[in-house]
Amino acid sequence: MAAMQMQIQALLAGGAVEGGVVSREVERRRGAKVTKPQIFDGTLLKVAGFITACKLYIRMRLREEPVEGQVQWILSYVQGGVVDVWKENMMEELEAGEVEYKTTEEFISSLKKEFEAGKEKLVKAVELKKLEQGGKMMEEFVQEFKRAARGSRYEGQPLVEKFKRGMNRAIRRKLIEAEDQLGSIEQ
Repeated sequence: MAAMQMQIQALLAGGAVEGGVVSREVERRRGAKVTKPQIFDGTLLKVAGFITACKLYIRMRLREEPVEGQVQWILSYVQGGVVDVWKENMMEELEAGEVEYKTTEEFISSLKKEFEAGKEKLVKAVELKKLEQGGKMMEEFVQEFKRAARGSRYEGQPLVEKFKRGMNRAIRRKLIEAEDQLGSIEQ
């Protein structure tokens, strides 16, 4: 019964079954699960996350697609408000041959330029200000904080103060009570 189910699944997936074993091609296509990016609506704070998610998915699932297919796939996740106008303009330019991207990275750079437009330090500063530990483990909070701090205008003691403000109150209180004051986010 299990072998029959496996054969049916393989056939539905478009693969071949030999002697009750799913072919390597079917297994390769299944591969690791990769989350698709969330819809990008042009929000400044979401640009970096959207780009990272797209790059990862393309690397894992669309590597063999031509650049044009990868660009169109990215554009399919650009929806809502102001970005709809940008997307329409971009698609018209692509279809008319007015713009052509040699690499997907080149397209991603144009998307980043359009929606970040030199506001990266501002975005990082806002992200740091909003970042809170909440129910996260300290290690997770530290990693998120390091990512957000990279490229921000903060360093030294002001950066440490931002880190402290984002910590849970109970931990922050214990830290203040401790004799050793936090000198870096590594401590």
